[in-house]
Amino acid sequence: MQFLVNSLLELVTQTSTNLPPDVRAAMAPAMQAETPGAKGAQAFQIIAGNVDSAHQDVAPICQDTGMPTFLTRTPAGISQLEIEKAACQAIAEATRQGKLRPNSVDSLTGKNTGNNLGEGTPVFHFRQWEEGEIEVRLILKGGGCENMNAQYSVPCELPHLGRADRDLEGVRKCILHAVWQAQGQGCAPGALGVCIGSDRAHGYELAKEQLFRPLDDVNSNPTLAELEARIMEEANRLGVGPMGFGGNSSLIGCKITAANRLPASFFVSVAYECWAFRRLGVRLDPSSGAITGWLYRDPDRPVERLAKEAGLPLTGREVVLTTPLTEEAVRALKVGDVVLINGEMYTGRDMVHAYLMKNPPPVDLNGAIIYHCGPVMLKQGEEWVTKAAGPTTSSREEPYQGEVIRRYGLRGVIGKGGMGARTSAALKEYGAVYLHAIGGAAQFYAQAIKKVPGVHFLAEFGVPEAMWHLRVRNFYAIVTMDAHGNSLHAEVEKSTADVLETLAAG
Repeated sequence: MQFLVNSLLELVTQTSTNLPPDVRAAMAPAMQAETPGAKGAQAFQIIAGNVDSAHQDVAPICQDTGMPTFLTRTPAGISQLEIEKAACQAIAEATRQGKLRPNSVDSLTGKNTGNNLGEGTPVFHFRQWEEGEIEVRLILKGGGCENMNAQYSVPCELPHLGRADRDLEGVRKCILHAVWQAQGQGCAPGALGVCIGSDRAHGYELAKEQLFRPLDDVNSNPTLAELEARIMEEANRLGVGPMGFGGNSSLIGCKITAANRLPASFFVSVAYECWAFRRLGVRLDPSSGAITGWLYRDPDRPVERLAKEAGLPLTGREVVLTTPLTEEAVRALKVGDVVLINGEMYTGRDMVHAYLMKNPPPVDLNGAIIYHCGPVMLKQGEEWVTKAAGPTTSSREEPYQGEVIRRYGLRGVIGKGGMGARTSAALKEYGAVYLHAIGGAAQFYAQAIKKVPGVHFLAEFGVPEAMWHLRVRNFYAIVTMDAHGNSLHAEVEKSTADVLETLAAG
């Protein structure tokens, strides 16, 4: 099949850079539901512009291009090994071109393979069918939303919801709890794939497969269709809002299936997907491997812009910060302030923070900002160019962040989803601030990075985990945890928990 690799490369590229029409359509009413001028509405403005930029520049929508997962159906007699080999070639080439971030890490050594190939990567599911063409569907589900997956063994007790029993009411409580506990860590508004029943492993697989359903379809099972609609209505009453800032949009989709189970087990498996809902599919000619048609999109139909206006309208009330930051400047900030950062900052994720707990930093962090980010970087000549650079989930750094602030005089932390009590205490005691960037807005933030002066630990940690030195201009973020002990995340978690309790009775 001479065209197979190129066809799959086009599938990977389009999936990473072009948000599907059904997802765009679901985002439109969610955007309209937010109050103009509110933080959720501002987040949506950035998201919309980011989606448009990614499509225009054929660049990753989100820097976390996830675990490539292929769902493939083949006619009898087609070599699945040939398809798998071609898909691996396509994945490696897409990574080389900067359409995917190198995400495959050896779980024993911690070494990044650099090409998204390795033991168990990509993920393949093959099935035989009676149709004459090959069908390949691909989903790119990032680590942040993957961490928000949840599995419940009922009966169980759920915070703010009480007991969930082995019935549809119990299932409803489990799903609502999954939406609530994700808060902003899963880049809300999200979408859910849910499986009622099966065993633990297959339940998760079936839940993830529900994410291959178009968001605008209707469940063929009337009972599940009713439950899906109810979850959508109640979840959007919770008030989680875009990025967990509070608001009217928590979900853009909910798809549920049911599978038979063992008498002793009753699992509710929830696959959480972020707003950057990247999945597409193709039909292929089995003799040549050429694309005969697309799923979820019509390539002949022009892609409509999601943003109503270009750029992000500023109010004039934004606080301009220039690094290195002083304690006075940081303590003057309060929750809700919008900041525009100029100067230099450093990325730091899991491996950098673990390193800093045992070793001094390779740069002076006094007054500095650390950005929880694993960018997509390409080297052009002697220069590194940022291809995608949105924030990663900050909660993973909670065991380290307070101590890093104390030891090295850090004044700012940028990420998404907020942090916990230990970090909050350190912010207050030492005069630092947590700044929330817009999750998934990888192109928006790449445009704010004007130069990459250097990088540390690239050979040891790999591209996502390296410590990148960035020079930025008008880097947009919102203060969600200040140096006075205030936290927007704690406020939203409390207010949404109160709503959850009102939904407990059904």
